Amino acid sequence: MALPKLSLDAPILAQEKMADAVYRMTVHCPGIAAQAQPGSFVQIRLLGGDILLRRPLGIADADAEKGTITFIYRILGKGTSAFSNLCTDDKVNVLGPLGHGFSQNFKKPLIVGGGMGLSPLLFYAKAMGKKADVLMGGKTASEMFWAKLFEPHVSKAYITTDDGSLGTKGFTVSLLPELLEEGSYDAVIVCGPEIMMRKTAELAREAGISCQVSLEKRMACGLGACLSCSIDATDGTRRKVCKDGPVFWAEEVF
Repeated sequence: MALPKLSLDAPILAQEKMADAVYRMTVHCPGIAAQAQPGSFVQIRLLGGDILLRRPLGIADADAEKGTITFIYRILGKGTSAFSNLCTDDKVNVLGPLGHGFSQNFKKPLIVGGGMGLSPLLFYAKAMGKKADVLMGGKTASEMFWAKLFEPHVSKAYITTDDGSLGTKGFTVSLLPELLEEGSYDAVIVCGPEIMMRKTAELAREAGISCQVSLEKRMACGLGACLSCSIDATDGTRRKVCKDGPVFWAEEVF
C-alpha cells in the first residue's frame, strides 16, 4: 500500500555552506521523516515571492526520532539560489516523500556516486549500517567534503579526483573494474552524471552484478501528472521518473 504524501510548512533548523555553491539544509517535518526511504525525494516550495514551481531535492538524511530531514543541494538557478538565502526559523513547504527508493536487501553493495549524486547515496549508506563500500568522485579535493560525511557509515571509501588532488587521479569509473573484480559485491548502487551511471551499469552487467540507478530529470509536480519527467524505458514503455523512479534497475532504463 502506498503511503500518503504529506505537504507541510516546515521550519528550517539549520543551513550550512559546505563548499562553493553547495549547501546543507535541515528542516523539521516529522511525518515525512518517518516515511522517508533512501532514494526517495521531496518537492520544496518557497513561501511567498515569485517562484511558483517546486524544486525536487533528494533526501540526504532522515531522522524519524528527531523528525528531521536533510538536503544537500547545489545552486543551479533562481530557485536553489533563493533556498540558499533562507535562514534558521524560515519555513518552506515540503511535499513528500516521493518516488521509490533503493533496495536494502543486499549483503554487500558498492555505492558509486559523483557530484551531487552523492546526496541521496549518503542516506542509503547510513541505512545499510556499514555493510556498503563507497566509490566517490569529483573534480578536485575541494569538492570532496563528502568523504567525511560518508566515513561513519561505510566499511571502505575509495576516492577519485579529476586532477589527482585527492585519492586516485582519474574518473570514478576508472577504478570501478578493479573494485568489482576484487570486492565480492552483490550490488552496485549509483547516482550521478548520466554518462557515469551508464558506464557503471555497463561494467556491473559485465561483472554479473545487480545495479540500481537513480535518475534526475526536470519535474514540476512530482506526482506523475505533468509528464515532464517521462523517459523511454528499454522495454518500449514510457516511465515517469518521479512516480516510477527515481530509482530503477539499470536494465530498465539503460
